[in-house]
Amino acid sequence: MLNFDPNQVVIYALVFVLGLLIGGFLFTGGGRKWKGRYNAEVDRRKELESRHVAAEKDWREQESLRNAAAKDRPVVVDRDPVIDRDNDGVDDRREV
Repeated sequence: MLNFDPNQVVIYALVFVLGLLIGGFLFTGGGRKWKGRYNAEVDRRKELESRHVAAEKDWREQESLRNAAAKDRPVVVDRDPVIDRDNDGVDDRREV
């Protein structure tokens, strides 16, 4: 089946240990990097949420002002519909 020479076993063991060492050196400090990125993302999300809350307050205020202005406007019931066949924004009956 599998017949290994003792030299092959030693070489495989050394390659395994070398891989562990290289991997350890390559990935050291990785924990601090992902934590920094995570904290930066959390700070960014909090900033965006606070901006959204402020903007939503302004949106609600504008909406209430718009609704108040719409209530104050008189309603015209007996008005002829605008006839504008050439789509220039002027009623065709007023054009000469």
